[in-house]
Amino acid sequence: MEMPATDVPESLVTALRNARNIAVLTGSGISAESGVPTFRDAQTGLWARYDPMELATPEAFERDPRLVWEWYAWRRELVEKAAPNPGHEALAELESRVPDFELLTQNVDGLHRRAGSRNVIELHGNIMRSKCSVEDVLVEPREDDTGVPPSCPGCGAFLRPDVVWFGEILPAGALEKAFDAARDCDVFFSIGTSGLVQPAASLAFEAMRQGAVVVEVNPDDTPLTRHAEYALRGSAGEVLPALVRVAYG
Repeated sequence: MEMPATDVPESLVTALRNARNIAVLTGSGISAESGVPTFRDAQTGLWARYDPMELATPEAFERDPRLVWEWYAWRRELVEKAAPNPGHEALAELESRVPDFELLTQNVDGLHRRAGSRNVIELHGNIMRSKCSVEDVLVEPREDDTGVPPSCPGCGAFLRPDVVWFGEILPAGALEKAFDAARDCDVFFSIGTSGLVQPAASLAFEAMRQGAVVVEVNPDDTPLTRHAEYALRGSAGEVLPALVRVAYG
């Protein structure tokens, strides 16, 4: 069920229609609507006895690379079965409506691109990609490599998922682009994110400092809620299609 059109503030519609530059930050909430478990919820079945902190750190990979690789292989299977939802699709539509649009995501599932979004900055990487654990370059595993994990064709080191683990810094280029997008936008959306994970949680406040209209879309209150100009309660799949439809017809 979509958000009723009568619940969309007229002043927000005006801000969207006048916006030349929109930046959007998305978190795990929008992917959860597609059936992708959030990080904490990904501990089910065979994996229920593990703490995610035991599986998503450089130290965990060094200690037991096979275990970590198999957990991510299981998570990849979940992502492959998932499909973009109306929230993802509404953001792709929104991108087509404004001259400048940047989508900043904490999600690693690639669903935004599958929905048609083009200007996507993946702050935490992409679970469907692999990279060399030593050379830090993207690598496709060889088809005949049956190792777990497979090895880098170049140097022979283990491959690892191209995601940011606990204790690692975000890719400098992606983070710089994200803050540039927050500083330059007219409207900033924070969608389905807890507002607790830094440095992404600072992006909305950076946009606010530069005079942007800040909009939060989330079923629950977050640290951002009382600061946002608009706090729209509900899921991305409910709120965003209604917002795009009312603003752009």
